[in-house]
Amino acid sequence: MNSLLFSLYIGVGATAVMDLWGLARKPLLGIAPPNYALVGRWIGHMPRGRFCHDSIAASAPVRGEHIIGWTAHYLIGIAFAALLIGIWGPAWVQQPTIGPALAVGVGGVAAPFFLMQPGMGAGIAASRTPRPASARLQSLITHVVFGLGLYAAGQVVHLVYSI
Repeated sequence: MNSLLFSLYIGVGATAVMDLWGLARKPLLGIAPPNYALVGRWIGHMPRGRFCHDSIAASAPVRGEHIIGWTAHYLIGIAFAALLIGIWGPAWVQQPTIGPALAVGVGGVAAPFFLMQPGMGAGIAASRTPRPASARLQSLITHVVFGLGLYAAGQVVHLVYSI
């Protein structure tokens, strides 16, 4: 039970760190934060049998796409935290280290590169976007930040629970 609770706390914490980075990118780099409503739109079309789009932005809106997208975003973060604890065990929460957290964070970039971006019409690893190299770099940086968030949230959970 503790592993599930720790996955929840660490996943939410790491995802929040990632979201703060998304907000900071606009004033720092002029890059808008991700639009998770489009993720919700993509997911919202799945029960209708549509998994791939030429352009998710041009696809018909789905009722509740904002909440679907944001909920999925946080559930995915929790799932990656559970993966971290599942692979490195509860001992990682007792003594969080940066290596496993970054491995999961950076490894997690495979999900947008090979699943989300192709399904949403951006191509494998954003190959169909106007600036694929820039999109790939931003995805990688964002997932490094998520990995740092896993580590930071793991440290907080460790301190709070004095494991």
